[in-house]
Amino acid sequence: MRILFVHNNFPGQYRRLLRYIESNPKLGVEVNVATLQKNEQKFKAKRVFKFKPHRDATQGIHPSLIATERAVLQGHALYGAFLNSKDTSFKPDLIMSHSGWGSNMFLKDMFPDAKLLTYYEWYYHARGGDVEFLNNKRSDANDAMRIRMKNNPILQDLAVMDHGQCPTSFQHSRLPEVFRSKVSVLHDGVDTEFFQPNPKIKVRIGEHTFSAEDEVITYVARGMEEYRGFPEFMRMVNILQKQRPNVHVVIVGDDRVAYGAQRKDGKSWKEAMLEELPELDHSRIHFTGLQPLQMLKGLFQITRAHVYLTVPFVLSWSMLEAMAAGALIVGSDTEPVRELINHGENGVLVPFFDVEKQANTICHILDNKADYEPLKQKARETILENYAVNDLLPKYWQLIESVANGTKS
Repeated sequence: MRILFVHNNFPGQYRRLLRYIESNPKLGVEVNVATLQKNEQKFKAKRVFKFKPHRDATQGIHPSLIATERAVLQGHALYGAFLNSKDTSFKPDLIMSHSGWGSNMFLKDMFPDAKLLTYYEWYYHARGGDVEFLNNKRSDANDAMRIRMKNNPILQDLAVMDHGQCPTSFQHSRLPEVFRSKVSVLHDGVDTEFFQPNPKIKVRIGEHTFSAEDEVITYVARGMEEYRGFPEFMRMVNILQKQRPNVHVVIVGDDRVAYGAQRKDGKSWKEAMLEELPELDHSRIHFTGLQPLQMLKGLFQITRAHVYLTVPFVLSWSMLEAMAAGALIVGSDTEPVRELINHGENGVLVPFFDVEKQANTICHILDNKADYEPLKQKARETILENYAVNDLLPKYWQLIESVANGTKS
């Protein structure tokens, strides 16, 4: 089977699947890749098609059309990459693409006989969604139009796909009801052999060496932003430090916004929070930047509480990986977290905005370590039973085969 993977930052969500394909040569898969030129990773693929939009969206265009024009430009660029390719005989049997960016917008026109299996992360809602959750008020008409129109490239994919995939039931529930029956809920999976508990591990950060006996609190996100509750987390840390003189906080992630809007004053959220909270003890806060998986695993293994806050939005892999490693999750009481965490059974839920409640909860955890051990064990069991990559990858391949041969629609 000749598969074309389309992803802006390949391999992205396909990383685990590609390992499965590489380790099972009897599947008979020829891997081909289409990705943005700026993606510097090296790929094990028969063909790699690099593309780049020739310009950005038109200055002065209606704000609601910016996302649409960018998607068209990206789809146009990839279409052009195929038209200009010297390999004119290339025809995929199956296209697997990450929806929303427009890359695959015209691929069914170029390859009409290929099946299209599209990965959907998020469908935008102007009402009752992430934006209104953060602002705690109804979006105005301009915001509502802009948010709705961000779905244009996603709707194009939904209209032409043969089938779709969505990682969680919450994310699936955000899709228009008319399309849901054609989109399977199937998570990418967690490597539970790699991410597993190890109470004897030690982690070195700067001059400090931490173990599971230390009061270490962790926070992991791609960026430091409102969508992942970074401002609330820092305000909680400010309270926690005053109550716990031995607590250390480790923050993994880049000083940038990965999801949501930038601050209007031009400052990063890290800069803004450090200015807002001058009493913070910086010797007990460790900003590590992004870290390799080995370091991430060690932090999950020693943390006394892994804090994961998110607005109603895409659920992070890191929370599942933390659960697999036996970390105690202190998660926001929001829909994506509630799908995996039952309060008091396999983790703890706290209000997203109530930083005092968050701090008091963590203090209780630090004072009553033994009481929370069963929750940590249950968290790992949750991942083993429902999200283990070795169990999900065969199901993933069954889905791929059924879409490729036309039995799944």
